[in-house]
Amino acid sequence: MSKNKIPLELAEVFRRYGEDFRRKNYLSPEQSKTMRHIETCRTAELGGHIEVCNHCGFQKNAYNSCRDRHCPKCQTLVKEKWLSARKAELLPCSYFHNVFTLPHELNPLILTNKKIMLSILFVAVKETLQVFATDPQWRLQGQLGFVSVLHTWNQKLMDHFHLHCIIPAGALSFDKKQWIAVKNKYLFRVQSLAKEFRKRYLKKLETAYKQDKLKFYGRSSEFEVQKEFLQLIKVVKNKSWIAYSKQPFGGPEQVLEYLGRYTHRVAITNNRLTTLKGGNVTFTYRDRSDENKSKELTVTAEELIRRYLLHILPSGFMKIRYYGFLASANKKESIPLIQRLIEPNFKTVEKQEETIREIMLRLTTIDITLCPECGKGEMISTDDLPVPLIDSS
Repeated sequence: MSKNKIPLELAEVFRRYGEDFRRKNYLSPEQSKTMRHIETCRTAELGGHIEVCNHCGFQKNAYNSCRDRHCPKCQTLVKEKWLSARKAELLPCSYFHNVFTLPHELNPLILTNKKIMLSILFVAVKETLQVFATDPQWRLQGQLGFVSVLHTWNQKLMDHFHLHCIIPAGALSFDKKQWIAVKNKYLFRVQSLAKEFRKRYLKKLETAYKQDKLKFYGRSSEFEVQKEFLQLIKVVKNKSWIAYSKQPFGGPEQVLEYLGRYTHRVAITNNRLTTLKGGNVTFTYRDRSDENKSKELTVTAEELIRRYLLHILPSGFMKIRYYGFLASANKKESIPLIQRLIEPNFKTVEKQEETIREIMLRLTTIDITLCPECGKGEMISTDDLPVPLIDSS
């Protein structure tokens, strides 16, 4: 890319083609709000403040961020603060990485019932892992702790619902007196995990259906709904579900590196967008079926927006959740205990509070407060910029 070429941003695609997309398609309140946030992020519409150099007097406007969790621009600082908080919670042991994927036949139903069906995904995986941890054949018989991170996309931005689980390689005994380390190169046999996951997910899904918690759109009768649902259950019950175990992490540092890449990821980042021309957008993707090679895909701007909006989560839905001894109610007591059980002389990492300036300096080696004009002075915030009035007529 030429140094003078302005990188393409998702916000630009939304600004050019978003209004036309809204006229042609129904948007949920969450989708509409997210589009608006991305379009206005770091623009005059959100207001901001004036920054002045205390050395040469150079002046510039600094606009506010939208802080939407789906915005490609707004995740870096959130991610870094989250990672900083996790450093003190790392255990001196290896970690496992398991992935649980829902069959694509469920996708249409999930898209109209995201909150309940994705909540069931979290619960079914949690129960599956914990019940295996209590089974004597796996030689643990204790409580697991793990972080679960929801991803809803594949590299081509299509709907692909799966849960990443980062799991310390051991269990805390039920009397809380012993750390039981995993002795194998894997946590549990993935084929057995997949069968248990399928059983638990479908049982909870059928319960939700019987309790009329699922929405079915465009169906003419209750009989049609029932027939379609039972057929769907039959199809997915006879499929082999996927529970995938990746290579275990070597230690806490690798866990942080992984978490940094995946926890606050959005469906597509701006650096994957290459061109916007003639109403078409080209973006890069990794082809898993071809040795993970980087390739390009071109779609219409309308199709890119449609695919992106597939991944907007319901308001308030938590996509990162903690379970077992890592759950919020337990970790204050359990983490220091396990750290000592594994390594009696373990030195706890103190949580460090970094300023935005310090975070950006560490990540980019650029001092964001340094005057871009003279390179000597510091940019000081002065007056607030007014938020422009929007004509609602």
